[in-house]
Amino acid sequence: METSLSRKDLTQGVVWKKLLVFFLPIAAGTCIQQLYNAVDGLIVGRFVGTTALAAVGGSAAQIINLLIGFFVAITSGASVVIAQVYGANRKQDVQVATGNAIAVFALLGALLMGFGLAFAPTMLRVLKTTEDTLRDAIVYLRIYFIGVPFILILNMESNMLRAVGDSVSPFLYMVAGCLTNILLDCLFVLVFHWGVVGVAVATVAAQVVNMGLLTGKLMTTQEAYRLQLGTLRLKGVYLKNMLRLGIPAGLQSSMYAVSNMIIQVGVNSLGTVVVASWVMTGKTDGIFWAVSNALGAAITSFVGQNRGAGRDDRVKLCVKQGMILSTIITLSLSALIMLSGKPLLLVLTKDQAVRDTTWLMMVYFVPYYFTWVVIEVLSGVLRGYGDAVRPVIITGLGICLLRIVWIVTLFAEIHTLFVLCLCYPVSWSSTSMVMYLYYRKGSWKKRGGVIVD
Repeated sequence: METSLSRKDLTQGVVWKKLLVFFLPIAAGTCIQQLYNAVDGLIVGRFVGTTALAAVGGSAAQIINLLIGFFVAITSGASVVIAQVYGANRKQDVQVATGNAIAVFALLGALLMGFGLAFAPTMLRVLKTTEDTLRDAIVYLRIYFIGVPFILILNMESNMLRAVGDSVSPFLYMVAGCLTNILLDCLFVLVFHWGVVGVAVATVAAQVVNMGLLTGKLMTTQEAYRLQLGTLRLKGVYLKNMLRLGIPAGLQSSMYAVSNMIIQVGVNSLGTVVVASWVMTGKTDGIFWAVSNALGAAITSFVGQNRGAGRDDRVKLCVKQGMILSTIITLSLSALIMLSGKPLLLVLTKDQAVRDTTWLMMVYFVPYYFTWVVIEVLSGVLRGYGDAVRPVIITGLGICLLRIVWIVTLFAEIHTLFVLCLCYPVSWSSTSMVMYLYYRKGSWKKRGGVIVD
């Protein structure tokens, strides 16, 4: 007889089919998110202006990626714990773990909101934000930080549902949030003419809607992971392991963000057109990064459940079949981005200089995305298995430190856009090789402990 747990069980069935079916809603959700980002960029770029686009997506975006990205990444540690407990069929412990996770991220969100409101101008000036964008960037960043508690909770709740094998509900609620965002963007910017303020308020409102739907789902479900007020506390046997696995992921995210912030200083030094083009590049190729990250998240949950159930045979199959799936997706999306890039830029911006510079950046980046496959797949496997520290060291040295050294040495001497962009494919390739060698060595199997023991 099928139990409530087995309906979302990733420890049984054909590996590639289970992985694909689980991955597709996550990928669809990230694509919807990127569609929103494209629409958001269209509204800001065409109806507010290039300066506003640079204010929203330049230094402000880098700060968001650093601070909020750190705490969002920590939620992955909680999802690994929940996935392993769920895979081991320990229903009561699933509920305890979910309550602990939501409580701690609600508190962290409130603290981060206060910090962001107080120090937004200082952070933007440290990044040498151009004077013509500084005022709008401060306004946008402060409003965005008001929504931080909702953002952290909704990411925790989404990861929680994926950890127990439900990737459909987070997708549906993300669609609702994105639609809310687009509608409010149109209302606040096109009708009320609120400019950057309208964009920021629409973003926060959409996050509140998304979080509300997720919370309602968790409080009304009859599954083992039902959220109850009595479990919302800052203690529990699993909280330590959530932080043990989550903090390294947060540090990895922060290292990416710090290196990107240093690169952003280099971008800022090349002028407002380059800053706006840098933002626009993220709008045009963001779908690849979103889908790639979705596959990594799916692999982490898949491996987590199977590790908890003691099914290492399925973990090994997940590596092989995940690598094949990721390669196919990467090559297909790279071709799609290059074919659709120029027509899409015609829609996104009226500024010819921004179009030309954005296309040049795409030529420097997109053909080399295949080098990212190994990093995404193997990082997901290692996280799900419980080895959190070594992947952070590898990516920290191979991507983040290398980029920083590149910018302060080579780019400082050869101050061109090509040299600035080249640090990305170089860092992807070198890190992929090191990550593969570490995986082949096999020592991660000893370091990846079973959390439910």
